[in-house]
Amino acid sequence: MKTLVAYFSASGQTKVLAKTVAEVTGGDLYEITPAVPYTKADLNWNDKSSRTTKEMNDPACRPAIGGSPVDVSGYDVIFLGFPIWWYQAPRIIETFLQDNDLTGKKVVPFVTSGGSGLGDTINILQKETKAEILPGKRMSSRESKASVETWVKGLAL
Repeated sequence: MKTLVAYFSASGQTKVLAKTVAEVTGGDLYEITPAVPYTKADLNWNDKSSRTTKEMNDPACRPAIGGSPVDVSGYDVIFLGFPIWWYQAPRIIETFLQDNDLTGKKVVPFVTSGGSGLGDTINILQKETKAEILPGKRMSSRESKASVETWVKGLAL
């Protein structure tokens, strides 16, 4: 079973967790980077005119992905990491799902959050792909390797 750990990290927290997931799973690591990087002002969720607030308030918004694309065709399982924004995945995650044919693959979300849960994330993501979306898990960016191992071992992969 070939594994990819794809992640989006605006502040670096999800990146830390993604590295642990990749270490535990032996998966290849791929960072989903926005074509236009987010600034600190863009990430200010208290500002109703900030970029992220506008994106999250527009269900059709699909921020462009920058950098080199990833070829997902050789992977069976994709661990998909991201922070929770407004009780769901950032819109760039929906861009990733739309840009890649994940038919027949298993997608395992793992998320970081300052306190909110997954909300309706799994249902939203399932609408964007033909992959099987497994139940996600919210974890700390400093989640122990042992904790991640226990989680991964309990998945139906």
